[in-house]
This record gives sequence, structure tokens and C-alpha cells, in this order.
Amino acid sequence: MKKQSSKDIEVFLNPRPERDYEIEMECPEFTCLCPKTGQPDFAEIVINYIPDKLCLELKALKIYLWSYRNQGAFHEAVINQILDDLVLACQPRRMTLVGDFNVRGGIYTTVKVEYTGKPRKRGSVKRIK
Repeated sequence: MKKQSSKDIEVFLNPRPERDYEIEMECPEFTCLCPKTGQPDFAEIVINYIPDKLCLELKALKIYLWSYRNQGAFHEAVINQILDDLVLACQPRRMTLVGDFNVRGGIYTTVKVEYTGKPRKRGSVKRIK
């Protein structure tokens, strides 16, 4: 049975919105394609956030990250896009995303992006109960 990737990010209601607490997720098998060569780029992505009213649903996050497997993207662009999408989906109080890419051309790349304010616009998200 083939699983489909999806750009949909599902969220659920934060069970303790009155409390600041951190959620950290490690995604050690992220893959995208080098936009110059078409060769695969592998990375570990670490997401750390303080939820407000919504939390990210883990299976939907996994499927969302799969959607980059066949997409060409520079490291800097893909990490920033993922942060933008996750912030629009769950509107956290704070979020940090780190992409630690495997060596390419003898150079390791780590991209770290942070969100500390309010999102610019609200995206469409699926809420699950």
C-alpha cells in the first residue's frame, strides 16, 4: 500500500493552553532534492515550539515532511518554508526549526530559523479532535 505525501498540516486543541511548555520533535529522515543536481539531500530536522491554542499532529507532520522527498530546494529555502507552514498551521507562541543536513561537496550545512511573533496571515488547516 503506497502512502501519499500531503502539504496538509493537521492540528488539535492544546490540552493545557494556560501553561507554557515546550514540544520537541526530531525528524531524522528528512529528504529533499538538490535543485542543481537532482541528487537527494538528507537531514535531521528538529522542531521545538511552545504551543498556544493548537498543537501539531505527528502523523500529519510526518506526511507533510514526506512531501519534500521529490521537491528540489535549497537548504535555506526549504527550512524557512517548513517554518512558515508550521507557524501558519498552529500559530505557536514560539517556534524554532533546525535543519542539520548531511555533507554535500565536503560541506555540512545547518540552517536554524525562529519564529517569535504573530503570523502574518492565517492559512487553511485541518483540525482533528
